[in-house]
Amino acid sequence: METTNEGNAGIISTQYFTFAQPPDEMKLENGETLGPVTLAYETYGNLNKERSNAILIVHALSGDAHVAGINRENGDPGWWNTMVGPGKAFDTGKYFVVCSNVIGGCRGSTGPSSINPKTGRNYGLNFPLITIGDMVNAQKRLIDYLGIKKLLTVAGGSMGGMQVLQWMVSYPEMIRSAMPIAITLKHSPQQIAFNEVGRQAIIADPNWKQGDYYGGPPPVTGLALARMVGHITYMSDQSMEEKFGRRFRSERVKNKFAQDFEVEGYLQNRGTHFVKRFDANSYLYVTKAMDFFDASNGKPLAETFKGLKAKVMVIAFKSDWLYPAYQSREIVRACKMAGLEVTYCEVDSTYGHDAFLLETEELTHLIGYFLEKLFRGEVTAEYEI
Repeated sequence: METTNEGNAGIISTQYFTFAQPPDEMKLENGETLGPVTLAYETYGNLNKERSNAILIVHALSGDAHVAGINRENGDPGWWNTMVGPGKAFDTGKYFVVCSNVIGGCRGSTGPSSINPKTGRNYGLNFPLITIGDMVNAQKRLIDYLGIKKLLTVAGGSMGGMQVLQWMVSYPEMIRSAMPIAITLKHSPQQIAFNEVGRQAIIADPNWKQGDYYGGPPPVTGLALARMVGHITYMSDQSMEEKFGRRFRSERVKNKFAQDFEVEGYLQNRGTHFVKRFDANSYLYVTKAMDFFDASNGKPLAETFKGLKAKVMVIAFKSDWLYPAYQSREIVRACKMAGLEVTYCEVDSTYGHDAFLLETEELTHLIGYFLEKLFRGEVTAEYEI
């Protein structure tokens, strides 16, 4: 990593960690095996001598390992560039930050678009179903490889929040704190329904071909539609009104069903750009993993985080209707029933679910303060609504 100036995480190169080489393959939660497994990851800042300043940031559905700085290969800024860097919430002048692309993804980590060593062809639907637990188990291998015994915190929003909760359940001894942001203990029927609409849009695309489209035209129409549906849920009614209203596009095509309104053009643009960087099969696999996720694993809330000693900060947003705040309060209740020190912050934002990416000033204050107190051993539980 090269730091260029204050506040900028610098020029970043993606790194790759490969493990679970045959015959010692990674055993998945469904009993199947996978190997070799490669994780794309990036690091920021420096690990201190005590190895006590390491932070793992985990990404949402469409994210990747490139959380901050400028990617050396393509010049793109990180997806949480406003939050990670010198002097920012996750201050890389103080902390060593790690972010990896999940397994099942398509941004450098092993997923359905990867080559199956047994066939020499892309996995496609021969890739096994994976879970949030599998993603976290792979991350744990990476953290072990980096020589980190205990993380100062693990933090993430949306699907990243699911991974945070899974860390709290699977590896409680390895984390000093946890920050699940804008997420739930498990998907509601409505949340599953939105994901299913996206999956069916992809499956209905004639170019999907039962997942065996590699080498030919990909199902871009279905994937773009899935992204458009998803993007609607990321915003709020107020943020759409403020951003678009009922304004017409400046350039209108003479077609009965053209994108006349600005909001229509915006969604079309989001879908078009998404298909250039994401794999349709990964969308199917990762959304399915989200739907199957259940942090409580069918147990009473009081037992969900039993044995965890970590400090927890749960953050929600008032206008988030994809993961409404009451679901975050259920996480808080589970933590309290397990006897944990938990801070709850409900941010008054109009951005909807996207607030975890956009409310930079508020999140910087909350997260920066929490980490600073934690690093000095001064965190106390609070409950704020």
